[in-house]
Amino acid sequence: MTEARDSAGPHARHVPGTPCWVSLMVHGLDATEEFYGELFGWEFLPGPQQLGPYVRALLDGREVAGMGQLPPDRRLPVAWTPYLASDDVDQTADTVRLCGGTVAVGPLDAAEAGRMAIASDPSGAVFGIWQGSAHLGTAVTGVPGTPVWNELLTFETESVAKFYKSVFGYVEEPVVSADFDYLTLCLGGRPVAGLHGMGHGLPRDRGPHWRTYFEVADLGDTLRQVTGLGGRVLRPAHDSPHGRVATVVDPEGAELTVVQDPR
Repeated sequence: MTEARDSAGPHARHVPGTPCWVSLMVHGLDATEEFYGELFGWEFLPGPQQLGPYVRALLDGREVAGMGQLPPDRRLPVAWTPYLASDDVDQTADTVRLCGGTVAVGPLDAAEAGRMAIASDPSGAVFGIWQGSAHLGTAVTGVPGTPVWNELLTFETESVAKFYKSVFGYVEEPVVSADFDYLTLCLGGRPVAGLHGMGHGLPRDRGPHWRTYFEVADLGDTLRQVTGLGGRVLRPAHDSPHGRVATVVDPEGAELTVVQDPR
């Protein structure tokens, strides 16, 4: 679980195709700020308002994620959405359309911060595209309270991998297993995201969707906090190659996976 940047340092520009930001659109922004503020120790500052009320979440003064208010008349899924870096969001949006995807929002300017679009792949999974100027994306990773991985849950990986490779130039690295359909997407020899083919195991009420992993210091404490703050545990703690993980749901229904690094 890592990411690629053009150079070292928290403010370096992300290599195109790298997940560089995660954002959550909700109905009750104040209550959601309270939940994640308690869970991850985040503080919040106003962000670009082009799509309505929006805040950036900060950890120790550095940006880690964003959250916005859904319009009352929009019944969109409440879900964490990764944004993939681009040097030219308009060109990337055109490529998305040419490769069978859909661009639902934008491209449009997000004040002075950059330019963005919201798209979906041919299976319907939603993701963002971000071209940063003043705001280059997540400023800190690898510590508790930060996003560390993004994974697409889909029916099967072969066809959807062709789309993401064509749009963003990924190199795929299969996970060899007789009963596990999984691909790792790499840039510059480094893994940046995963594709998990679930077949009939994919929830019918969700369809294909991206899921974000957040690092935590103590998984047991985090799960107790989740339930105490009004969320629930969707998949209990279990071991994985990357540490001990669990999937939880916040009070509005957004799913996220929390992982305790084994280091």
